Amino acid sequence: MDGYVRTATTDDILEVRRILDAAMLEPGNVEGRIAEGNVLVAGDNRGGTDSSERVLGTIVLESDAGERGAHISAIGVRRRHRARGIGTELIERALEREGRLTAQFDDGVRPFYEALDFSIEPIDDRRYRGVVVASERP
Repeated sequence: MDGYVRTATTDDILEVRRILDAAMLEPGNVEGRIAEGNVLVAGDNRGGTDSSERVLGTIVLESDAGERGAHISAIGVRRRHRARGIGTELIERALEREGRLTAQFDDGVRPFYEALDFSIEPIDDRRYRGVVVASERP
């Protein structure tokens, strides 16, 4: 991915909400998570200046109750920019920062998490739980 991944600021709230809404994801209090530093955004600079920055993807994290690391509440990438490594880069940066990530997801996105070395187990016949630990990756 050519671009950046950074911690979201309050200036990013609208773009983060747009990405999550388009993906039909509702991770709860996004504004609060941004204030806590638990939202990352990925994007590019169309013209090379800060004013031309485009937010193309986001990941929302929450403390993983009683566990080290974080839980992925939501991850989304603008439809036209999918399959370009943006989601992977968001996961990689979050894992680098947190050391351990968990996620719950549907069968349709299971290949995405498998490709990122998540250990996956079924929750029920439609949902899965995945865990990845930075120190256990190849």
